[in-house]
Parts: sequence; structure tokens; C-alpha cells
Amino acid sequence: MPRAAAESLDRGDPLAAARELFAIPDSGPVYLDGNSLGRPPGPVLAAIEEGVRQWRHELVGGWQHWIDLPLAVGDRLGRLVGAAPGQVAVCDSTTVNLYKLAWAAVQSRPGRSSIVASASDFPTDRYVLEGIAAALGKSLVLLDASEPEELEAEVARSLDSTTALVCLSHVNYRSGGRLDMGSVTALAHQAGALVLCDLSHSAGAVPVDLDGWDVDLAAGCTYKYLNSGPGAPGYLYVNRRLQDDLHQPIWGWFGQADQFEMGPSYRPAPGIGSALTGTPPVIGLMAVDASLGVIERFGISAMWKKSQRLTDLLIELVDGRLAPLGAGLATPRAPGRRGAHVSVSHPLAWPWCRTLIDRGLVVGDFRQPDVIRLGPAPLYTRFVDCYDAVEAMAGVLADGLDESPRRPRVT
Repeated sequence: MPRAAAESLDRGDPLAAARELFAIPDSGPVYLDGNSLGRPPGPVLAAIEEGVRQWRHELVGGWQHWIDLPLAVGDRLGRLVGAAPGQVAVCDSTTVNLYKLAWAAVQSRPGRSSIVASASDFPTDRYVLEGIAAALGKSLVLLDASEPEELEAEVARSLDSTTALVCLSHVNYRSGGRLDMGSVTALAHQAGALVLCDLSHSAGAVPVDLDGWDVDLAAGCTYKYLNSGPGAPGYLYVNRRLQDDLHQPIWGWFGQADQFEMGPSYRPAPGIGSALTGTPPVIGLMAVDASLGVIERFGISAMWKKSQRLTDLLIELVDGRLAPLGAGLATPRAPGRRGAHVSVSHPLAWPWCRTLIDRGLVVGDFRQPDVIRLGPAPLYTRFVDCYDAVEAMAGVLADGLDESPRRPRVT
């Protein structure tokens, strides 16, 4: 395809104006790592400055209006992921939230001895579940299938009367494969198990309908497609029908029914408030709130349409330019089975990825053992960016690769 075809897609892009809200330099590499860390939107940077201003001028008095941010921002984020008010809290990190939810779920199913998860899911999910299984004397069943349809079939075969919890990612971090979480949830519920869904690689780019799917629990991060900044707070969802029955294990003063009573024993707050733990990161919450405002301005429906067109284009370019050079597509081709990023496989994926970064051409990221992930973000990635990135990738591959470039800690 000629570059002019990508330019034409940009001219007809209804989200083109969104790019102007982001801090993007006039030159530099093509940034296709929005599925790892999003670019900073201007409103988020302004919110961070406002948070610092409030801290400077209000000091401890600021808590009069900061104290409700975890749940207020949670309700706003809930609208993005299909959750009615009172079911989402923005707090802690994704890992801590997964731990709280998974522990509570397993403990709520006495007599059930197994946790079902995917061996191909993000490491923190597997590590958290492994730790919980060891601590509680449960077994962790890691399913080997990586393709969405195959994984769903494995889930169905693995469920029985011993299953307490099924914990899966909506969109797989490595391949971009997308599960039908409504179907998975229905299967788990038939077996009497609860479902915990990791939304880290879907919220902000892919439609999510937690209430509609009847998912029990969910968690995710806000620094990828939500563009809230590195280390911005995570979030969790507890379906309203479970809030009185689940008891998360980290009892902190923000989850206390009356936190300033300073009483001698813990009494959990009603509803989603009991999922909170310690003092929330106020400036981070203000950043999340501002980032949600940017997404609301353009709408997840329009963003999802563009994400699909961006990944369609990347797949077409991978087939046409990279496959003849020995690369392969590691992402499902069916639009209904993939998220918002595309993974390209090659035996020398690591030196290929590192060379692209070192030469200032393309920023993607490498994932073991042989994948480069390309994560276009619908609010600021242009179609021509995808075109230029694949052309640069083809050029580097055709020139040959140093098979042992330096290996920094972060890949």
C-alpha cells in the first residue's frame, strides 16, 4: 500500500483533533507503546499542576475535598467499563487490587480448592495467584492455551465443583487476543465459581461491559490507554451483589466505617468503600480524573472504531512488508478476537526491537520469547504513524541485525 493511502485515512479520521491535546514532539521516533505507557494529555498535566497548587496553598485542609476522590473518580471510571455507580474504586496498584480481590473471592468459597488462570497471562496476575494458593493451601491450575477460542474451551473443561475462582485477562498482554468475558463468566457461574477480570490492556481502547457480562470482580491500571501517567493508581470493581459477602484482607483506615473515630477494632465501610485501604494518592487521582475527561470528550465507541482500523492497517502492513522478511503475526486476525495492539513475532525480535529504539525509529516493546508489541493509541496515533513504523521495521530487518545488542533492565 502507498503511504498516500495512510495519509488519506488520517484526513478522514474523526478523532484527528484529539492528537492536539497530547504533548507530542515535532520529531522523534514513532511511538507505538501506548499499550504500555500512554502519552501525556495536556489536561492531565494541568491536573497534576493543580494538585501541586492545592497542596501548596491548602495543606491538610485539602483533605476536606480530597477524601472522596477514590470513589468519585471510581464512579466516573465505572461509566467507561460498564459499571453502575458504587462498584468501582480507584486505589492502590493493579497488583495490590488483584491480591485483595482474589483473596476475598477464594475465601468466600470454603470447601473449594482450586484457582483457574492462564499460563500466558501477565506475570503479576500469575504471581499473585501463586502466592494466594500457597498461603491458603489451594491449587493453581494454569491453562496452556493462548488463542482466545482455545483458552475458553480449556476453561470450560477445567471447571468443576472444586473451582473457587477463574482469573483471566480480557485482552492478553502479549498476543492481544481478546476473550468473550460474558461467556467465560456464564460458564464459571454454572460451576459455582467467581470470575476476576484483568482490564489492564482493554480499558480505554476496547469496549468493556462489566455489569452486562455479570463479572464478579475486576481490576486494572490507568497508565496505558487511560494516559494517567507512570505509576498512576489502579482501580478495582466489585459487583454490587457481592459487596456484603466479600471481605478483602488488607484492613486499612480508609476502608473503616468511620475512619476518624479511630476505634479499637476494624468495621468495614459499607459497599465499595470497604475495598479501600490506606491514604490515597491525591495527585494521581486528579490525573486519572482528568484523563477520563479526555476520553469522555471523544467517546469509547469512536475510539474503538479507530483502534480496529489501526490494527487492521498494521496487520495488512505486517503481511505485506514484514512477512516476506521472516516475521509473523502473533495476534488473532479476527477483529472480534483481538484488542487494540498487534504483536509481531521473529526469532530475533529482541535485537530487532532494540535496534529500532536505539536508532530513534520506532518505540514498541519486546516480550519474551520472540514478540514485538505495537500499541497504537486511538486518541493520538495516526495511520501514517503505523505505515512509517512498519517501513522502518522492514528496513532494519532487511539490513540485518546484531544478534546480541545490550540488554537494559526495561524491555
